[in-house]
Amino acid sequence: MIRTAIVGTGGIAGICHVPALRAQAHRAEIVAAVDVDAARAEAFAAEHGIPAIHTDLETMLREERPDLVHLCTPPFLHADQAVACLEAGAWVWCEKPVALSLAELDRIRAAEGHAVAGAVFQHRYGTGARYLRDRIAAGALGRPLVAQCVTAWYRDDAYYDVPWRGTWESEGGGPTLGHGIHQMDLMLAVLGEWAEVRAMAGRLERDVETEDVSTALVRFENGAVATVVNSVLSPREESYLRFDLTEATVELRHLYGYSNADWTFTARTPDVKWDPPGDVPSSHTAQLADFLDAYEAGIRPDLGRHTMELVTALYKAAITGLPVRRGEIDTDDPFYRSLNGGLPGVFR
Repeated sequence: MIRTAIVGTGGIAGICHVPALRAQAHRAEIVAAVDVDAARAEAFAAEHGIPAIHTDLETMLREERPDLVHLCTPPFLHADQAVACLEAGAWVWCEKPVALSLAELDRIRAAEGHAVAGAVFQHRYGTGARYLRDRIAAGALGRPLVAQCVTAWYRDDAYYDVPWRGTWESEGGGPTLGHGIHQMDLMLAVLGEWAEVRAMAGRLERDVETEDVSTALVRFENGAVATVVNSVLSPREESYLRFDLTEATVELRHLYGYSNADWTFTARTPDVKWDPPGDVPSSHTAQLADFLDAYEAGIRPDLGRHTMELVTALYKAAITGLPVRRGEIDTDDPFYRSLNGGLPGVFR
C-alpha cells in the first residue's frame, strides 16, 4: 500500500486530490494531512477520515514517512517543499505551477534520486486527448497545420485579495502561468515540440503586478502554427482548443475539465473517422492512476519542463518584444530565474 500525505488542505485538495486517491484505495491510503492552519487541517482530516494531522512538513515527513506527497500549497512554496520531500525519500505529485521559474524546476529535478517528482497536468489524460494523440501519431488525421489555444477565464478583484496572488514573488506570473498553462500543456502534448514564440502581454484591468492577459504566436518543429490567448478578464468563460489537420478539424470546448461530449470532429472526407474507445474524463483521478503506475514501475513521471519553457519564452517574448526560440533560455538568461526577467514593474 502506497502511504500518501496531502500538504495544503484548501479547495483543490478536497475537491480533486482526495477523490483521486479514494479511487485508488486498493493501492494508496492517505496517512496524513498538513496545513499551517491547525484548525483547517483538523477539519479536513475529520471530513475525510485521515488519521494524522501536522502543521509542519518536515515533522510529518520524519514521523509519518510517506511514500508519496501531494503538494496542494501556493506556488511559491512548491520548490522548497518538493525538495524537502524528495530528500526525505518521498515521491511528489505537485499542483501547477510546479515552480515559479525554470531555475526552481531544475532545482527540483536535481534533488531527485530514488524518489522523483511529477506535475499535475490532468487534461492530457482524458480519453479524447489520448485518442487524438494516437490518431495523429498513426497519420490517420493527416499533418497538423493550424491550432488555437484559448484560456478565457474570469477572475474578479476579490480573487486577488488573497495575499500571494497577483505578485511575481509569490505567484510567479499571471494567467499565462497560473491558468492557461493547462491548455498550453495539452496543446504541446498533441502537437509536440515548439520552435519559436512571439508574444504580447499586459495588465489591462486588475490591480496586480503581473499580466492579466497575454497572447502569443507559436511555431512548432513540425511546421504547425498556433495562436494562444490567456485571460482572466473574460465574462463568458471558456477553455478552447482547435486543431486543423490536413484531413480533419478537431475542437475541444470546456471549462475546467472535459469528457467525450466536449469534442467536435469535422472530417474532410467521409472515410476519416473519430471513434474514441471509452469515455474517461480529464481529471486528477485519471492522471493519478497513471502516476501510481509509474511509481510502482519506478518510471520517472513528467515534471512539465517543456511546458514551463514555453511559458517562460512567452513572457520573455512579450517583455522584450523579440521572438524567442526553444533552447535559448539558458542558465545565464535573466528569464531563467524569474518570469519577468528581474523587471518587477514591467506591466505597471
